[in-house]
Amino acid sequence: MFSKMAKVLIFNICLMLVLPRAETCSVPSSLYVRVPQTIQAGSEITKVEIADCDPKSMHLTSKDPSFTIKTDGVIVALTAVTVATGGRTFSLWAREDGGPESEMEVHLVHRTLRKREYKGQGFLKRSKRRWSPPPFNILENDKGPYPKEIEKIVSDSESKHQVYYTISGPGVNEHPVQVFALDSKSGMLIVLKPVDREEFPMFSLRTRVFDIKTNQETDEPLDVQIIVDDVNDNVPQFKDPLLYTVLEHSNPGAVVGKVNATDRDKESTLHVKIKYTLLTGLDLFAINPQTGVITTVTNTLDREVKDKHMVTVQIKDMDGAINGLFKTGTATITVGDINDNPPTFTKTSYEVSVRESENEKLILRIPVEDKDLVNSPNWISKFVISKGNEKGNFRMETDPKTNEGLLYVSKSLDYETRKNVKLEIMARNVAELSNTKAQWLSIPVDVTVTDIDEGPEFTAPTIRFTVQENIPNGTLIGSYIAVDPETKSSAGIKYYKDSDPASWINVDRSTGELRVANTIDRESPFLQNGIYNITMKAIDASSKTGTGTVIIQVEDVNDNVPALPNKLVLCEKEGELGSVLVVAEDKDQSPFSSPFSFSLPQEKDGKWSVTRLNDTAATLKHIKELPTGIYNVPMDVTDLQGFGTRQTVAVRICQCINEACLDKESSVSLGGLALLAMLLPLALLLLLCIPLALLCVTKSEKLDFERTEDSGGFLLQSNTEGKGDEVDSTLIICPPVGTKEYEVKPVPDAQWSEIKGFNTIGANSIHVSAADTRDFYSSQYKHYSDMFDSQLAGSGISFDNKHLVQDSALLHTWQTNGHYLHQKLTYLGTEEDRRYADDIIHSYGFEGVGSAAGSVGCCSDYDDNDNLDFLNTLGPKFKTLADLCTKT
Repeated sequence: MFSKMAKVLIFNICLMLVLPRAETCSVPSSLYVRVPQTIQAGSEITKVEIADCDPKSMHLTSKDPSFTIKTDGVIVALTAVTVATGGRTFSLWAREDGGPESEMEVHLVHRTLRKREYKGQGFLKRSKRRWSPPPFNILENDKGPYPKEIEKIVSDSESKHQVYYTISGPGVNEHPVQVFALDSKSGMLIVLKPVDREEFPMFSLRTRVFDIKTNQETDEPLDVQIIVDDVNDNVPQFKDPLLYTVLEHSNPGAVVGKVNATDRDKESTLHVKIKYTLLTGLDLFAINPQTGVITTVTNTLDREVKDKHMVTVQIKDMDGAINGLFKTGTATITVGDINDNPPTFTKTSYEVSVRESENEKLILRIPVEDKDLVNSPNWISKFVISKGNEKGNFRMETDPKTNEGLLYVSKSLDYETRKNVKLEIMARNVAELSNTKAQWLSIPVDVTVTDIDEGPEFTAPTIRFTVQENIPNGTLIGSYIAVDPETKSSAGIKYYKDSDPASWINVDRSTGELRVANTIDRESPFLQNGIYNITMKAIDASSKTGTGTVIIQVEDVNDNVPALPNKLVLCEKEGELGSVLVVAEDKDQSPFSSPFSFSLPQEKDGKWSVTRLNDTAATLKHIKELPTGIYNVPMDVTDLQGFGTRQTVAVRICQCINEACLDKESSVSLGGLALLAMLLPLALLLLLCIPLALLCVTKSEKLDFERTEDSGGFLLQSNTEGKGDEVDSTLIICPPVGTKEYEVKPVPDAQWSEIKGFNTIGANSIHVSAADTRDFYSSQYKHYSDMFDSQLAGSGISFDNKHLVQDSALLHTWQTNGHYLHQKLTYLGTEEDRRYADDIIHSYGFEGVGSAAGSVGCCSDYDDNDNLDFLNTLGPKFKTLADLCTKT
């Protein structure tokens, strides 16, 4: 054991001799000591030699509690210490009286006894101590001189053989080459040049030993590790830009940011232990020496005073020791803004004037100043009218470019009611105030209202009256007057209607009284939900105007009876009696409308019955078998108040397909104007014959007819050269044929009055009873059985002293023509669209809108042929002619 320690001491002495010595007292930065794997307590490790130092004034201390150092520099183990394969490192500190401390790293490394095993003859042999010690250590970037011996490599086989050594691997024949060499004879390992640990921290080389004579290996190859020991040769570096931000007026201890640094030297050593220091700005900031976190030390940071601070930061390795390497940098600390300054006004008060009746007008700009960051929420102003705007006549906005307050008149002022308005306007920011005792500021604004000559004003913008419909004309509804807003007088003001769509109201120009001018009808389309509006205008002597609205609520009266449909279609059903739905309609409102009551008159013929279905409809059913045809069924219908009348419904019984009658025959009732319309072409023809006769008699005379643009109801020029329209068979009405001679039959007055009831225009109409014709057609011409049930037109029947006259000769002509037309229609029915297309019934799609006059073509259906209401709308000239003919 003693010999081992002696060897270690000799090695340390040699190592100390190699280390550079200073001219003054100095401590080496590192010390390498070879020790056994286990160091016993009380063992002396080595002695530290301090050149040119006074032992009495030099104080040495150990940072490792397992070791201590005596005053003479001997290091002693206080406890048993086991040294791992990678070694153990601890620090010694040396300090002269009154001087700074110096650090020295002590590296403990140990040798291991390695054993080798031989294979041979089936058993293992333990060899002697292996021919190489533990890993070798070299200092990085050693200044030399070079080449420099490291240690001898000796194989146990040297005792039996004359050997030579070889070495290979990185640092020899691999990158980086020519770093190490081996004396082949002596086995001395040599380093040829400095090595940078940060680039090559360790080398692993393979050593082999050969017999000189036989060139055979005399021992197993040995891998030798060369560890490059670190020296503090790298200056620490800043990793990130030194840019930080902290809010103004932050409390002491607020984190500003963290300085991040790195060092390329060996990890977990003092070479990379960095100490952070602030060299400037210590009155405002501090830095944690271990973590590098910068914090504030005061709450006096004010962005409005200084928005950026530049501080110098130092990073130093060796935990800030005097021999540590360092670097400095400048950190930029930006002071962030908070809303600690409210906006301030440039004036103490404002006065402004505005004309009455002005609105949506800018009347005042209010500038403000703010020390906070421009265009930030802490700077942008927001104005509030805190007093004086109870009626909402003003509003405040902010000019986004100048940050000024904009005062608007949003609702017109009235000089007569308010001549002066005192406002108080507060200036705020978008952001709330923070970390300050300041308050929002306000400023008074005196607004003067100036007078203008205004037009008259109605006592109220709108006035409402409730009126019953159909009240007599001239009835006073009420008054709607206006006054001069300045004099509060109505003198000299005139009243006019600005709008009265139905012309129902008259206005007294002097008094503003409203009276009924025409019948007010609640069912009129001019009403919306029973309300009728008129607009009035008031004009004073200076022609200034004011407007107002009169709302008339029209109350309903029971002036409309429930109305039944004119025509209904009842489809025959085999083996049962048919029925049809009758729906009534009343234009009045409840309670003058539904539910309706339906009934048949007491003198009914026993053919029909009616049953109420719901409030507005009833079911009409025939209670005995009836042939197809048209039946006029009288029916009584009344509203909820019992107000109603007897009405006649034309019910057509027919055979149907899909609720549509198979035949298109119809019964037509023609009024006086309808007959006149058909006789008018004959009259025009007679008028034309007169000048033709005169022309024939006086051939030598040439008569010139003056052509005018307006025919005046006489002859019209026609250029029609094509064939005429084919005759519709449904329009040719033939009288009954038989051996019985028809006589002139008087018509009773009661029946005559009923006949007159079929008149659609007002003139007398000619009527033939269905009983006079049905017998013949039911046997011989079933196809025309329903065509003649109502009236005859153009058949030669003349009207004389309330009698119906029948011409026998004409009857024969109708029989012949009817037979011919019947054959022709039967033939055309088989031809369909191949021929005479215009004479055949066609199906047309209904497009949703009907014609006001109905269809007059050959293909009209039942409803169109029977609808002759268009005769009532033939124009004013035709009506005048019809009135003259009716009177004469």
